[in-house]
Amino acid sequence: MTSTRTKSALSKADYELLAEFRYALRVFLGFSERAARAHGLQPQQYQALLAIEGFPGRNWVTIGELAERLQVAHHSAVGLVDRLETLRLAKRAASDEDRRKVVVSLTRAGRTILEKLYRVHRAELQSAGPKIAALLQKASRKLPDESAGS
Repeated sequence: MTSTRTKSALSKADYELLAEFRYALRVFLGFSERAARAHGLQPQQYQALLAIEGFPGRNWVTIGELAERLQVAHHSAVGLVDRLETLRLAKRAASDEDRRKVVVSLTRAGRTILEKLYRVHRAELQSAGPKIAALLQKASRKLPDESAGS
């Protein structure tokens, strides 16, 4: 049976490109998970350390901001911070501006392990980054049949 391609139909190559991009991201994320575990952390603990220290404009977050950055429920962020405090990687304190809010920052030990993980991630990005960037650029191009108004 012969299939006629309509104007809006996607090609096999379209799907292959998106699949390859997703695969490249997953490979990097798998690397990141293994690196975190090799440094004694669960992947989400590493992500939390990075979200705290890497928050735009400051090196602390509220629990709500951490939950948003990690895309988890507020209570999950609270439990994660509990575990980071137990490991002495993070600490919480009342906000100077609003004593009802709790702010979370890294301890010296938290910054030390984060720096080690940063360095291994940067080395991996030097290797995998160009491929991911090229795939992202190709995948983000507008399809030929997409109109400007849609």
